[in-house]
Amino acid sequence: MALEDIRQERVNKADTLKSKNIDPYPAKSGRGVLIIEAIKKFAAFAKIPKSLVLAGRIMARREHGGSTFVDLRDGSGQIQVFFKKDVLQESYDLFLETADIGDFIETAGTLFKTKKEEKTLQASSWKMLSKSLLPLPEKWHGLQDVEERFRKRYLDLLMNEGVRERFELRTKIIKTIREFLDKKDFLEVETPLLHPLPGGALAKPFMTHHNALDTDFYLRIAPELYLKRLLVGGFDRVYEIGRNFRNEGIDATHNPEFTMLECYAAYWDEEHMMDMVEDLFLALAKLLDKNNEESKKISFKKPFARIPFKDALKRYAQIMDYDRETRDALATRARQLGIDISAHESKGKIADEIYKKICRPHLIQPTFITNHPKEISPLAKTLSEEKGEVRRFQLIINGLELTNAFAELNDPREQYIRFEEQEKEKAGGDEETHPVDRDFIEALEYGLPPAAGLGIGIDRLVMFLTDTKNIREVLLFPTLKPK
Repeated sequence: MALEDIRQERVNKADTLKSKNIDPYPAKSGRGVLIIEAIKKFAAFAKIPKSLVLAGRIMARREHGGSTFVDLRDGSGQIQVFFKKDVLQESYDLFLETADIGDFIETAGTLFKTKKEEKTLQASSWKMLSKSLLPLPEKWHGLQDVEERFRKRYLDLLMNEGVRERFELRTKIIKTIREFLDKKDFLEVETPLLHPLPGGALAKPFMTHHNALDTDFYLRIAPELYLKRLLVGGFDRVYEIGRNFRNEGIDATHNPEFTMLECYAAYWDEEHMMDMVEDLFLALAKLLDKNNEESKKISFKKPFARIPFKDALKRYAQIMDYDRETRDALATRARQLGIDISAHESKGKIADEIYKKICRPHLIQPTFITNHPKEISPLAKTLSEEKGEVRRFQLIINGLELTNAFAELNDPREQYIRFEEQEKEKAGGDEETHPVDRDFIEALEYGLPPAAGLGIGIDRLVMFLTDTKNIREVLLFPTLKPK
């Protein structure tokens, strides 16, 4: 039967209910308990003569003469419901005539166990809560067009239990992070999503226009500069979990909008932050899916390994002496490795692209990459002026960059010089660099205490903890090209 014919048939069933003065979409439900409660407290509920009221979606239906078994599912679990004509009388016939798989119903009855010891509700009455007009897909698991799963995530969650579990785990991960930071006296805050100037990261922004102010704004690429203003304002420890937006490509580890944790602690340096990151990941490791073979290869033991950025280039990309390499020689090496290099990219950026493609995949066990080039770290405090390195680290696990952190640059004059250097790069065609944020410089001039900051991409973290290979699998509604 064609889909439109099935839909019309279900519309007719909804009209049949209406013809009997039954609303197929009532506002209220008399549900008494969740299905999971009925299952867990089965023995106690089974002794109560009063009817138990459950509600949920019909997921399966099996007819046997004058009786019908239904699998009923709500957000907590699933239970079998037994409809018997001798008990329900005319209401049973109405059920057969108007109810379909996919409908939401409410049913009252008593609990019992079948001969096969299956916990079941024997219905004494039922009520339509929401008549579905389209059938649930029969072959969802074998979809050839994977994007269809993302476009219709509601069906993906409904038909694929593993997907639902993954997003439930995502929520637990974020909850664990919040509890961890709260115990360490970090204050959760909110900062703007609309910025007058882009900043806080090297990335191309989205632009929008506010009509009333007749002013262009940028969707936030990072909350960093606002969070550091709060340290100037007297808060010692702050964090924010929220959306960032970057007008960049889409691939297995990138989506234009994504969730980030950023936190900042006054009077800390990068060593303090590394200690906290180790403790945080030991807490998160408890959420790893122990059934995944990839996760079994990871050993979380303090202290994590540390490799300076230039040593990683030497070890894995055979760039033996980064400091002596010229920008052009490094660009040639990058092209040999299959990396596209544009004319405006600096030596540090080229090195970072080589590192990402060649070095990072080798880093399986938890490893801190440290001492990054200053030219790709415009907000980090200098470690060695002579070597052009900063007090920065990234945590890499299983080839994924999961954190980025550094001791914060709090010298307003040096920060201004760094911003000016970025502004020159922007004038040269680099869309990922940004103009001088004079308001932020003014805030620094009032005094920013020594501080360390940390950023964690929540989506990539969930990818790692769930052994997922594509970021779209951990985003409920990933960005897709319109049909």
